[in-house]
Amino acid sequence: MPPSSLHQLAVEAMRTRGLLPAFSAQALQEAAGSTAPAQRGDIRDLRQRTWFSIDNDDTRDLDQLSVAELLAGGVVRLLVAVADVDALVRPGGAVDAHARANTTSVYTAAGVFPMLPEVLSTDRSSLHEGQERLAVVVDMLVQPDGDVLSAKLYRAVVLNRAKLTYDRVSRWLDGDAAALPQLASVPGLEQQLRVHDAVATQLRQLRQRSGALNVATVSARPVFQDGRLVDMRPDEKNRAKDLIADLMIAANTATARFLAAQGLPSLRRFLQSPRRWDRIEALAAGFGVTLPADPDPVALDQFLRAQRQADPGGFADLSLRIVKMLGSGSYVAAAPGATNLGHFGLAVSDYAHSTAPNRRFPDLVTQRLVKAALAGDTPPYGFDDLVEIARHCTLQEDNASKVERQVLKAAAAWLLQERIGETFDAIVTGASPKGTFVRIAQPLVEGRLVRGLEGADVGDALRVRLVSVDAAQGFIDFERA
Repeated sequence: MPPSSLHQLAVEAMRTRGLLPAFSAQALQEAAGSTAPAQRGDIRDLRQRTWFSIDNDDTRDLDQLSVAELLAGGVVRLLVAVADVDALVRPGGAVDAHARANTTSVYTAAGVFPMLPEVLSTDRSSLHEGQERLAVVVDMLVQPDGDVLSAKLYRAVVLNRAKLTYDRVSRWLDGDAAALPQLASVPGLEQQLRVHDAVATQLRQLRQRSGALNVATVSARPVFQDGRLVDMRPDEKNRAKDLIADLMIAANTATARFLAAQGLPSLRRFLQSPRRWDRIEALAAGFGVTLPADPDPVALDQFLRAQRQADPGGFADLSLRIVKMLGSGSYVAAAPGATNLGHFGLAVSDYAHSTAPNRRFPDLVTQRLVKAALAGDTPPYGFDDLVEIARHCTLQEDNASKVERQVLKAAAAWLLQERIGETFDAIVTGASPKGTFVRIAQPLVEGRLVRGLEGADVGDALRVRLVSVDAAQGFIDFERA
């Protein structure tokens, strides 16, 4: 399937799901003329600090930077700077309308459909290396046990000293001294990475003691050569991805608590306790483990840790089963003082997406609330506004995920069209009245088991034969070999 055909399929899939695949002429014109307003109020100058970013190799929409300072007694001052996208996107304008309609960037095998025009998301509002940028800073004091002792938020001007990548940072942290050439040109960067790695570990360990789930799912990443799809490979977690995730969780939690302390409503990311805890109990029982009768994240994480040690090779599949049973998160509006709006999987009680305003509309909404609080202004959104925004963002996030899966399946079907009749090792990833689905490892794709599905259950290892594909529909059919 040529890239143009895959792109057209993605465009049609977006339209079908109620997503806008292109910006209006008005939005593009507005973005092209958008400039940061004159700096007013309390905006600190933090350009001299050793800020850096870590992201994917090909990422151009950089949302956050960080810097850390080791203080007395092992306390770490951790600063996370988030791109001030609100400074460039006028509420109620054409760009804002597009972002509010889609609510998220859509990452497909045919390319990225950004939430904001690229003149903003990959240029003016991106925290590029060597570029001065406005940001909202979350400034935290982290104790040696991983507890965030205090946090404050403020606006600042920052400067990215080094754009680093997950793979290279992970290799360097694991002992590959040649992986990071920037260490020679950026004074203090090596110490920054060491302190970051240590404080991220402390933050993670505290959350895990509270029951944050230690899962390791695997997703497929399309691999292109000369513009053509050649493989689907695992996009696996690594040490640097975990590091950034831990910092962002801390910043998001601190932001939610800041808004609550200011007496403002907010958008929260919410994952309730599993309604079908009995299914998780039954799964654990199959491994000889008895879980408590009521949802218990600490007990569940202890089970997962034991299984990871006992069967490292099968842990990704077990993680996938647990994640599916937990269900997906949602956005909810939180009134001032609201409780019981935590995130079961992360084991945090206050959580607001705030660190990716170039890519997610909820983060832009949260940023506007924070800036209003800092300026003493009237909140730009009332509680009723946030209720509707939360509902729409949850819906569009689900639609975006469906588009991404549909295009990925179409790409995978095209990749396999010359391999009909071949056999593969597979894992059952879904078994319900809607169908039985299996995943093969090379290439990493999922399809439906259309024959020989009797008795197949989630987690079973099977040998399957590819019987048919339909790239246009994204259908991949297997039978038990």
